Amino acid sequence: GGFTLDVAPAGSLLACLRQIPDPRGAQGRRHSLAAMLATIVCAVLCGARGFDAIAQWIHAQQPELWYLLGYFRRPPTSGAFRYLLTKLSPSVLEQSLREWIAPLVEGMLDDDGPQAVALDGKFLCGTLGEHGRSLQLLSLFDERTGCVLSQLEVPQDTNEAKAALLILRTLVLMRRVVTADAMFCQPEICREIVASGGDYL
Repeated sequence: GGFTLDVAPAGSLLACLRQIPDPRGAQGRRHSLAAMLATIVCAVLCGARGFDAIAQWIHAQQPELWYLLGYFRRPPTSGAFRYLLTKLSPSVLEQSLREWIAPLVEGMLDDDGPQAVALDGKFLCGTLGEHGRSLQLLSLFDERTGCVLSQLEVPQDTNEAKAALLILRTLVLMRRVVTADAMFCQPEICREIVASGGDYL
């Protein structure tokens, strides 16, 4: 049988990724930006952790998949993926992926009830900086599907409560209930949620 690829309910990942401006110089564009970013997304979804694992994943695929992703020659090595991700703005990639996954998440919601969205922060292991603080990420994720809807790094000069105001503004809160622990029980956070049409617990 022939090689087929079903269209995902969320729409075209490649179409979303093609909207991202290429941060590479003219000399570093041997491969399509959308193809490389789609490779990164697919490899991570399949469990790849790190540049070597991403490169191993794409090289283990059939050439037919390479062409579907947009490659016209053998896919790049881990160094090319590392170079690309050091040049690319994480927030730009995250926004593109949020637009891709949003229709899928919305399609899974019940029409008769609000969507529960959890707000939580975590320190990442193995990211201890030169001044003794690990990288801290604040995330909003859909409790029903487990999808991360938005995520940002907590700046070194602030805390989770202040960063919460920034991340809440990245998401439409209408018909959503934001759940969080006591750290986020701040008047300005509650006002932000309610003013945006959401509820909190």
